[in-house]
Amino acid sequence: MTWGIYGRRAALAASAAIAALASVEAARADEAPTDVEAVVVTAQKREQALVEVPQSISVVSGSTLERQQAVTFSDYVKLVPGLQVVQSTPGNARLIIRGINTGGIASTVGVYMDETPFGSSSGLVNGAVLAGDFDTFDVARVEVLRGPQGTFYGASSLGGVLKFVTNEPEFDRHVVRARANLETVKGGGESYGAAGVVNIPLGETLAFRATGTYRESAGFIDSIGTGGSDIAKDIDDSRSYGGRASLLFRPSDRLSLRLTALAQNIEADSASTVEADPTTLEPLYGRLSLSQFVPTFSDLRYRVYNATGEADLGFATLTSSTSYSTQKQKLRDDYTFNLSGLIEAVFGVPNEFLLNQNTNNEKFTQEVRLSSKEGGRLEWLAGLYYNNEDGLIRQRLVAVQPGTLTEIGGLPVLGTTLLPSKYEEIAGFANATLHLTDRFHLDLGGRYSRNEQSAEQTSDGALAGGPQSFSQDSSEEVFTYSIAPRFELTETASVYARVAKGFRPGGPNVVPPSAPPEVPRSYDSDSALSYEVGFKAETADRRGSIDVALFHIDWKDIQLLAAVNGFGVNINGGKAKSEGVEFNAAYQPKDGLFLSLNGAYTNAKLKDDAGPLVGGMAGDRLPFSPKLTLSFNADYRWQVSDTMEAFVGGSVRHVSSQSAAFDADFRAANGRQREAEDYQVVDLRAGVDLGRFVIEAYAKNLGDSYGVVSTSAVTANGFDIYPNGAIAAGVIRPRSIGVAVTAEF
Repeated sequence: MTWGIYGRRAALAASAAIAALASVEAARADEAPTDVEAVVVTAQKREQALVEVPQSISVVSGSTLERQQAVTFSDYVKLVPGLQVVQSTPGNARLIIRGINTGGIASTVGVYMDETPFGSSSGLVNGAVLAGDFDTFDVARVEVLRGPQGTFYGASSLGGVLKFVTNEPEFDRHVVRARANLETVKGGGESYGAAGVVNIPLGETLAFRATGTYRESAGFIDSIGTGGSDIAKDIDDSRSYGGRASLLFRPSDRLSLRLTALAQNIEADSASTVEADPTTLEPLYGRLSLSQFVPTFSDLRYRVYNATGEADLGFATLTSSTSYSTQKQKLRDDYTFNLSGLIEAVFGVPNEFLLNQNTNNEKFTQEVRLSSKEGGRLEWLAGLYYNNEDGLIRQRLVAVQPGTLTEIGGLPVLGTTLLPSKYEEIAGFANATLHLTDRFHLDLGGRYSRNEQSAEQTSDGALAGGPQSFSQDSSEEVFTYSIAPRFELTETASVYARVAKGFRPGGPNVVPPSAPPEVPRSYDSDSALSYEVGFKAETADRRGSIDVALFHIDWKDIQLLAAVNGFGVNINGGKAKSEGVEFNAAYQPKDGLFLSLNGAYTNAKLKDDAGPLVGGMAGDRLPFSPKLTLSFNADYRWQVSDTMEAFVGGSVRHVSSQSAAFDADFRAANGRQREAEDYQVVDLRAGVDLGRFVIEAYAKNLGDSYGVVSTSAVTANGFDIYPNGAIAAGVIRPRSIGVAVTAEF
């Protein structure tokens, strides 16, 4: 059977949902397949049915996130094959897609909130470990685009893009909805949270929507007095709170303007790390404990403001997106065990020692694009992008009186650093889809970008080499592209191939003018070139689907931290590769029962030595990139009475062993990198739906598995960081059991 372009689009839109079931659990598992709405994504800067996009994408719906109590990165990683999160403190997260990671301070995964790119684009403001971890309440979906996304999303998308798509205000109904939960965690206290959303039509052309959230997460790690540290329980408490407001003005079908503002604060008292054996990574003292001498904290504040307008010009649609965002962090780190002995030896003063740090990033972006109408043999899109960022890192080393936060007087300045930076980028991009036949389509894209950067460092203090001030500039031009043919085998199956290039900006190294010539004053961008083939299919009755992608990525000129003649700088190293397969499969054997299985096999390794400061050698697996991840999800929903439905569900996730952070000393002593053992996590959920009210009970990590998701160094400045030569290991949250109630009016 053949069909024309217009008929093909209707057929694809009607059947898109079942293809998406491979990556999206149905919002209501008892709905018949024909009642499921088509899943639309904005991966290519226009609305498209998921099956029309010739690349590997996972979509997690807002209803799935809510049903699985998934509010942060660490909660929904199990729903996205190929995605890993290295995180020990709420709000401080490194995203890894397809294994593209060697550590470092510049991000390899772009994060978007609707049309707003969020976080630092440079390597000077800790963007790699400050990915925007937005609350997922009242989001329409989370889209995860794998592989380089340099054409549409530009800088810092070597591994891919994670995009939060929020719900728009609605013109046709009032909504008042609230949700509350109470939870207890093994070894800790009680957690609780509340969230609400209101939607108010203000006429036929104006609507308003607002959400508010508050979450208090109980800690589960204790300080037990090791090495003279404090005795304190649950030191890793955290809080997250904020809200989002959106106003949509649509005076006609041809014109719209949406204004959105978001504020979110993430406050954590301590990292969820434990002192572990540096070889086995098992807890050293038979329990989850961390030596606290000085109470630590991280206080993150997100602010996002966006105006997006669309105008139908007849022959094309004009879109303008103007964004301003800030990301500000205050933190206190405990350096007591590592450095207080040195301070006492030099100055003769008993002390505890800490670092105060501020990290700020202000970002203004403007994007304008023009996209053709759907239909016809050629569809196109072209746009311009401008980005201007101001970054700042401020650090101060402080000696305090033991057991207090009172600074010790009479000491010289111990260490201060001020590092302001600027990043400016302008880019032009274009994409075209050629419908060469009714079944064969070719997607072509390209992007040219230029960035200019500057940075200045001012430092002083006995531990910083005295007063110093110096600056450095850099500039760079980069071209990225994508080529993706797609062939429709039948009305319900297609194959595609994709070649795509992505990049991460280079930048200046801030080193004194007196540094030797061999110390690089700047470093170049690194790039990833991806080769991907995929297959998407569904059964004729739309009850089953499968989505499989095979990929190979060549990563070259990898940005690395290194020591050159005693100066710590960013350099360009050699090469790495990542290759593997990802899949999603879904099946609805009967009404009300939904089953899904997803997984990824990833073989990500260095091809060249990464340098002594990084500690990686050729052949080493890239950090926190497990070879195998598998996740099975099941949900069943049935009618109990005319006014009540019941539901049960569960998931099992397996994460294979993986390389921990690169460590030169450990590798030299053992001939291999440190390894985090495999683990499995079981989640269960059940509840009743009474119409206006939904009551749920859930258990996360039911078997109380111990899983390591990050590691620190063992020594710094030549001294142990923790007592008894321990390493800090970030761990998954222990068994948590809770209840949640949702009410809608």
